[in-house]
Formats: sequence, structure tokens, C-alpha cells
Amino acid sequence: MPVKSRKKVRKSSPTSTRRPRKVPENPKLGKVNEWFELRRSPIQGVGAFAIRDIPKGTRIIEYVGEKISNAEADRRYDDEKMSRHHTFLFILNKKQVIDANYGGNASMYINHSCDPNCETFIPRGRIWIDALRDIPAGEELTYDYMYDMDKSYTDDDLFNLYGCKCGAEKCRRTIVYTKRRPKGE
Repeated sequence: MPVKSRKKVRKSSPTSTRRPRKVPENPKLGKVNEWFELRRSPIQGVGAFAIRDIPKGTRIIEYVGEKISNAEADRRYDDEKMSRHHTFLFILNKKQVIDANYGGNASMYINHSCDPNCETFIPRGRIWIDALRDIPAGEELTYDYMYDMDKSYTDDDLFNLYGCKCGAEKCRRTIVYTKRRPKGE
């Protein structure tokens, strides 16, 4: 399931004691691989942009980072204390998430869209980002983060804490996977 966040605490194994290098605050802009480069994004901060036409089905990059337990992810990122939800967590399985903020690569800068051109694929404990359709050079790469919906979320949470500014025609206005559109601005 291609969900980038996790909300509920689940029991899991302890994390390793070795801590990977934390990703610098200001990423190096420019070419990443044969498919994309990092640039300033109209969606959010830094984004990934195709530097050549990418055929449908192309495996673009692996989403990597430190594998940690759900409990460790909750310890590192407390939604209650954040003014805006911002993590580089991606659910790998029921016991682990990947925190790309530690040991991650440029895949962490692929932004969310409610009408994405990429999708995630998780075979054998690895997360891949593949082209969902043909992507022309210059287009920003995106996938639907599909954050877990929690019944306790208010419209304010969906709009402010998990707000979406992808600009898609049928934008949900939230990166949370829900059929309900938040009310507000």
C-alpha cells in the first residue's frame, strides 16, 4: 500500500543503534539521475522534474532511508507539536517505516499530487517509484501520498496540518486519502 505516513502507534522491533547521516536542510539542486533533477517546486519547496521524456512503467528511483519502527517514528515526529505535518516517512510494512530524513536520497523530494504521474511499488522490502503514465520532459514528478485517514481528523487538520496545494483539477485539498474534502479556504 503506497502510504507515506503513519499515524497510529504499533508494536514493532527496536531500531538499530547505528544512526545514518541526516539529510542536509538545503538539498543540492540539479541532475539526480538519467530521469530527473531537483528544482524549486510550485507545489512545495523542492521537487523532482523530468529532464527527458519518461515512458510509462519506467522505474525512476528507489525510496531509501533508515528503516525504523513505528514507535521510533512517533518519537521522532509528533504531529501534535508540528504546525504543519512535514516528515519523510514512508510505511514499508506493519512493523517498519523508512525515514528518508536519515540516509535518504532525492526520492524524498518527489511531491504529492491528487492526480499523480507516478506510483509506488513495494516488492520484497524495497520501495520503488515508477512512471504511472508517459511523462514529458519538464513536468514535475508526483505520486499520491495517500496518508492514513484517522476518524479523529477535523477539517482543520485535513486542511491545515495535511493540506494539499497540488493544483490538480480534482484536488482533495489534503494529502490524506479520503473521499471527504475539507471545508475552508
